[in-house]
Amino acid sequence: MVLDNGKRLRIFSGNANPALAEEIANYLGLAVGDASVGRFNNGESQVMIEESVRGTNVFVVQPTCGPVNDSIMELLIMVDALKRASADQITAVIPYYGYARQDRKTRGREPISAKLVANLLTTAGVTRVVTMDLHAGQIQGFFDIPVDHLIGVPILADYLMEKGLDDIVVVTPDLGGVTRARQLADRLHAPIAIIEKRRPMPGVSEVMNLIGGVEGKTAVIVDDIVDTAGSLTEAAKALGRYGAKEVYACCTHAVLSHPAKERVEASNIKELIITNTIPLAPDNFSPKIKVLSVAPLFGEAIIRIFGDLSVSKLFDD
Repeated sequence: MVLDNGKRLRIFSGNANPALAEEIANYLGLAVGDASVGRFNNGESQVMIEESVRGTNVFVVQPTCGPVNDSIMELLIMVDALKRASADQITAVIPYYGYARQDRKTRGREPISAKLVANLLTTAGVTRVVTMDLHAGQIQGFFDIPVDHLIGVPILADYLMEKGLDDIVVVTPDLGGVTRARQLADRLHAPIAIIEKRRPMPGVSEVMNLIGGVEGKTAVIVDDIVDTAGSLTEAAKALGRYGAKEVYACCTHAVLSHPAKERVEASNIKELIITNTIPLAPDNFSPKIKVLSVAPLFGEAIIRIFGDLSVSKLFDD
């Protein structure tokens, strides 16, 4: 869809996920804005906006994925450059919000880094944020500017329905993911099950109990983030012990830190379904990993924001 022949709307991209920015721009019938985003010899980020943005509504596509700190600094500096170039509105399109797992204090003298990032974005000049599947919904409240929070469940559900799986049970690998599991289960017309686990130490999880029945069923694990895939593969193993016929897994944000790929490939997971909020590194390509695009959803959200329409209507059943 072409918007006003691109006269007032611009899409820019940093280096975090230029392929996604290109997909979104193509969906809108636009070209990605002309900007140079690189490094000085001393490692500092260098940004140059190579076209006029005066009076325009600018959307900067930049997930703050690895290298996280570089991605954040690129985004902040791009926003500052656009503000100083007299852009009218600057929307940060952050498909994956880095530091989202640091959303609260769990012990003394610990930072709330997700709030700090929100403060930095606002101070830099961001006037609106569009993101997807925040690890903690309350992060929206860390901002004093509008935040549009998109959800990935419809994209995952559509793909799972196309596969024609039968006798599905949707499984959440922890108690905090019940709402997400229910959203997916409602779209698949399936029951849910809950894995109760504990973490004896950071990065280590142990499955304690299973709430719900999976015996003889196709289990679909759903989560927001898969990092090292330790918890995911342990959950899949437990579902096999409890009699699940097959195990699939899906998530929105595939961080896939080492040794995630090796763990998934060695597991009883038939397929890990992810989205491209984070670009899949070449080393992580696998026949077991299926990537779905979020570009059409972000494109529709941008159309609605630009046209002063409701974004929440995108998720009405």
